[in-house]
Amino acid sequence: MAWMWLLAAGLLEIVWAWGLKASEGFTRPWPIVVTVLGTIASFWCLARALREIPLGTGYAVWVGIGAVGTALLGMALYHEPAAWPRLLCIGLIVAGVVGLKFVG
Repeated sequence: MAWMWLLAAGLLEIVWAWGLKASEGFTRPWPIVVTVLGTIASFWCLARALREIPLGTGYAVWVGIGAVGTALLGMALYHEPAAWPRLLCIGLIVAGVVGLKFVG
């Protein structure tokens, strides 16, 4: 169950990162609400996961899910570059996260 909490925490990190962008520098109220609630929920889920998962592994996986998801979201929604070097680096992050799952 701890890994499910960690997955939820990572997905919520993507949500609050999107909210930061959508808030346009904290000038739009609803994206600010999404950002704040997403952040609180993400940290809560992370804390639940860290009851059973080692700190280093849990934190690295959480950041990895958030980083990969946010990068892909940026490409999809904001037309950020999807050049092969960037995709390769995202793949390396995924490989690291998967590796930590199996050794952590």
